[in-house]
This record gives sequence, C-alpha cells and structure tokens, in this order.
Amino acid sequence: MEYRIEHDTLGEVKVPAERKWGAQTERSFENFKIGTKKMPTEIIRAFAVLKKCAAKANAALGKVSAEKAAVIAEVCDEILAGQWPDEFPLVIYQTGSGTQSNMNVNEVVAHIANEKLAARGSALRIHPNDDVNSSQSSNDTFPTAMHIAAVQALHEYLYTPMRELRATLAEKSETYAGLVKIGRTHLQDATPLTLGQEISGWVSMLDHTLAMIAESERGFYELALGGTAVGTGLNAPVGFAEAVAAEIAAETGMPFVTAANKFHSLTSKDAFVYNHGAIEAAAMNAMKIANDVRLLACGPRAGFAEIEIPANEPGSSIMPGKVNPTQCEALTMVACRVHGNAATIAMAASQGHFELNVFMPVLMDAYLESVRLLGDALRSFDVHCATGITANEDRIREGVERSLMLVTALAPHIGYEKAAEIAKTAHREHSSLREAALSLGYVTADEYDCYVVPADMVHPK
Repeated sequence: MEYRIEHDTLGEVKVPAERKWGAQTERSFENFKIGTKKMPTEIIRAFAVLKKCAAKANAALGKVSAEKAAVIAEVCDEILAGQWPDEFPLVIYQTGSGTQSNMNVNEVVAHIANEKLAARGSALRIHPNDDVNSSQSSNDTFPTAMHIAAVQALHEYLYTPMRELRATLAEKSETYAGLVKIGRTHLQDATPLTLGQEISGWVSMLDHTLAMIAESERGFYELALGGTAVGTGLNAPVGFAEAVAAEIAAETGMPFVTAANKFHSLTSKDAFVYNHGAIEAAAMNAMKIANDVRLLACGPRAGFAEIEIPANEPGSSIMPGKVNPTQCEALTMVACRVHGNAATIAMAASQGHFELNVFMPVLMDAYLESVRLLGDALRSFDVHCATGITANEDRIREGVERSLMLVTALAPHIGYEKAAEIAKTAHREHSSLREAALSLGYVTADEYDCYVVPADMVHPK
C-alpha cells in the first residue's frame, strides 16, 4: 500500500494515499479498534449540512471568503448525494465528544476541496480547522449534528410506517365494526365487544404515540452551533449562531433555531431522553399489538383462532404445514431492542459533566438504531401481516355463544349474586347460560332472550 505523509499538532502521520482523510482521522482509526459499528451515515450527512451552512454563514459575516465557502459547500453537497462513503471509517467508541468524527469530516471536506481548487488552477487552499471548522468546535458541532440527524431520521424512517400501519388497522376496524366477539381481561372471558372496537384500540395507540413523538421532536429544533467550546461562543462572530441556524433551517426545510442557552445545549441531552421515551412508548404499544395479533391467531385448531394471518413461510423444519406468527415475533424483538436502547440513552444523557456531555456517539447510535429498527419493523408488520388479517367469523360466533360472561347482562335485572349462580351452574353442568338460567327459575325464556343480546352489549345501555 502506498502512503502519503500528513501532519497535525502531534506530528507526522502516514495515511493511505488513496484516502481523503488526514492525520487526526488516521490517529483515531488506529487508536480505537473497538467493535465494528461505524459512525452512523445519518450523522455524517448531518455534518455535511452543518459544514455547508456554516461556510455560508461565515462568508456572510466575513470570516471565510466566498470562494472558499463555495467549494466547501460543493463538497458537502457531494457527501449529501452519497459520494465518498468510504471516507468516514471511524467507530462509535471513540472520544465521547465526537471530536474525531468532526475532524474526519473537516479533513475530508478540506482534502477534496483542495483537489478541486488545484484542478481549477486556484492558489487557494482550504484548512480543515481554520476554514471548514471556522466559528465552530466539536463541542457544538456534534450536538448540532445529533439534532439534525434525529429530526431527519424521524421523518425519513418512522413517521410514515406508523401512519401506514395506522391506516391499515383503521380499515380493518371499519371492516369488522359489527362483528361481535368475546372480550378478554386477565386472559379470561369478559363481556362482548366487536372486533372492530378491539382493533380501534390499536389505532388509537398509534395515534397517541405519533402525537407524543411529534410533540417531543420540538426539543431537537434548538441547535448548539455557535456555543463553540464551552457555550460562550468564543471565536465565533456575533450573529453566527443565528445565521447558521437560519441556513440549516433553509437547507433542511425544518424549523431549526439557535438554542437560547448554549450551556444547556452543549451538556444536556434531555431532548433525546424525552423523545426516545415517546419512541419507546410506541414500541411498547407495538409489542402489545403484535402480541394481541399472535394470540388471537394462535391455533389453527387448538388455540383462539379468531383471526387468520398470512402464511409467509414454513414455520417448522420438522412439523409439516406449520405456520408461525413471524412478523409478530420480529416486531416484538425490535421492541425489546428499543427498550434496551432507552437504558443506554438515559445513562449516556446523565453524563453531562460540567460544560460537556462525553457520551454522545453511543447515545446517538442507540437513538438512530431505535428509530430505524422500529420504522422498518412496523412497515414489515404492516405489509406482511396486518394487511392480510382476516376474521374467522365462525370461531368468533362460537366463542360468543359459549361464553359465560354474557350473564353480565342479567345482573341489572336479577342481581349480581343470582347472575353469578347461573354462570357457575352452567360451567359446572356444562350447559348453556340459557339452560342454567331457566333451570334455576330466575328468568323466563322471553326475559332471557330480551336481556341477553350480545350485539346490545357492545355499547352503553
């Protein structure tokens, strides 16, 4: 392999000749051989956004020349377009401020920009610190990249799958609005409801958690950029924080603003704890929905079997014809991962020592994993399971007819204790409720038929 010599304030470093990064990236690449997880692409893209916007703001404020700002922006646009994917090799487990990934972006942008300038015959040269990182510090750029990446990830990965599954379930709820079935509490028979009503609860779960996530997203709109090293804004010109936030808002189409208190925005990660809490709530609701589906579909002969789900693949290597609720299982495993990520995020967010949090890369990796996994799992569950749910109407009617809890309709007329006696008698004697009620003489046949109407038990009366 051929090498070139780069240098930083610690001295010279050998860098593979074909790579666009510089000395600080190479030092980190060599010093942190910890795991295989690289800095998420979403963070690199967010850095490209903020470096482009910082260059524009610096040019407007006279800190960087217009020509330098233009070539920096040009390279950033290439990164945003997916070019140079192999130039960002650093792992999650590096410096907790993300300094080395900030410098990785600075060095790559500067190197490519200088190649472009040299090819154009320009004598200008871009310096990774003095130009690409002008008016910035890793301590305010990494938190800013986190916020940009979080907002973009929510809109790119999570909101649409949640809305699409919500629409699927709402359609199922409407389809089965009149199909009366037995409810269950404590996993035991309860009073009737319709299958549509049961599914409507799932729809409302998605509605509520979507609203929670969207509301808590607003905490990400405040940007740390302009706080530089400790929040004071040292080495950033007056107006830079406001100008760069406005540029980022225009670039992304999202309502980003500069944070009112940079000392908070550098050290606190409460916005992630808050928003991920809503994401975790969505994951827990997803687990409940998936568990309900697989329980209602369990069978097909010896279980509830009230609904049928698509047969996507053989379910057993030994039992021919077996079909398993695999989409439910995948979704619930993702919910477990999101729950685990919540612990990582909460612990990392608590580590804001003095003026800086130094657990940011692992926090952001956990957050992005939750958003991406949950969105993917919800879409998979929607496409490969929820859309294909159908009711086993014969089995549902059988359950209604055999349920002892229909006796609840008699309680207002004959009292709780007599109604309980009817249910216990029917269960003991393996008879129907109607037979038990008539044999005990508590109601006449006409009274029973008038009072016990399952379809009338699914709404207030």
